[in-house]
Amino acid sequence: MHDTHSAPAGVAGNPDALLSRELGTRQLAATIFNYVVGSGIFVLPAFAVLQLGSAAPLAYLACAIIMGLVVICFAEAGSRVSSTGGPYAYVETALGPMFGFVAGCLVVVTGTSAAAAVSSVLARSMLSLVPDASIWVNRAVILVLVSLLVGINYRGVKTGARVIEFATVAKLLPLLAFVFIGVFFIEPSNLVWTHVPDASTVLGTAGIVIFAFSGIEGSLMPSGEVKNPAKTVPRAAFIALGAATVLYLAIQFVALGIMGTALADDRTTPLASAANAVLGPTGRTVLVVGAVISMFGYLSANVLSEPRGLFAMSRDKFLPSMLASVHPTFHSPHKAIVIYGLVVAAIALSGTYETLTIFANLSALMLYFLCAIAAYVLRKKDIRTDGEPFVAPGGPLIPFAACASLAWLFYETVTYKQFMALVIVLAVTFALYLVRWARLRL
Repeated sequence: MHDTHSAPAGVAGNPDALLSRELGTRQLAATIFNYVVGSGIFVLPAFAVLQLGSAAPLAYLACAIIMGLVVICFAEAGSRVSSTGGPYAYVETALGPMFGFVAGCLVVVTGTSAAAAVSSVLARSMLSLVPDASIWVNRAVILVLVSLLVGINYRGVKTGARVIEFATVAKLLPLLAFVFIGVFFIEPSNLVWTHVPDASTVLGTAGIVIFAFSGIEGSLMPSGEVKNPAKTVPRAAFIALGAATVLYLAIQFVALGIMGTALADDRTTPLASAANAVLGPTGRTVLVVGAVISMFGYLSANVLSEPRGLFAMSRDKFLPSMLASVHPTFHSPHKAIVIYGLVVAAIALSGTYETLTIFANLSALMLYFLCAIAAYVLRKKDIRTDGEPFVAPGGPLIPFAACASLAWLFYETVTYKQFMALVIVLAVTFALYLVRWARLRL
């Protein structure tokens, strides 16, 4: 008999049942794609060339392999656990409430700091077209952006998903135009490798570039609102990662083919510089506008997905119960959405998001590690909650390979100071859980 464990502990009178399952494969794939294809692809091609020269595409291939292993783990876990919370729910169901709490905290830190950073950069990008805009105008733009997205998602997941689908098309147009027009201006000599980098250098570069591939951890948070998750989650995850990988490789090849190693000279807007070399100022403007649209798409996906983490942790009594409230008309976790928006706005306005973003990157890698372990445990326990689950090939091979590649990435890219900061934060998180556990025992 199969294990019928269907959700994290404490779901009697489960508020998940009040949510509306509106996300199909297309909508979920668009959400994941918008999370993955944010602002990074407009900047990271220069970093990859700086580190690897004309062999820069190797970093993207390494990232695609590592993230492919991670996405397979997410796909299997997501097909087995259908409750809201995404990776938090997967880890909690597989490894228990303590590790679930850690995963939930990692998700919240990653999501809020990334959203704050992107909203601030987006505001600055928009105001770059307005001469002499004051800091107060910048802050006002941040508040308007966050308020707009909170309002859209307050009205339900279907409304938020429509905005994301529109943003997906809008952000793709300038990027695809860059690829299809730029390919005719490639200088083949720019693509010739001048040297073959060693594995350590490739992995070190991939450790930075991989954050252009991250995002699945947040985009699966609304898993309680996905139709037929056993089939939808794996399909959407593979479609989104495959599309992002092909797009990234095409962009890197074209940009490198146009500019050569000179692409590394512009660390802020390298793609816009490549477009300028081909089409002049008009091309540059189109790519800058494309970056703005891409960041808006990322924020749309973020504000749709991340509040569901607060909702799930509240449902399981880790956070105040009001965050598990569901709007009677819109069937959205409306209070969690509003609180999330307030936190994002506060961090963005405080200017502390850059420090948090560094930690958010480490948090994402740690979260991937926990989800790989969770995928293995969920299969071993044969947990299935909503139909026949996706079963990754190779038994424990995929989760173990994912853990090994992530550990290698940690070793190659994380400094001792960053590692100790992560250890301290994890220690505090475990301490908070133990305090909560002791209070519940009294």
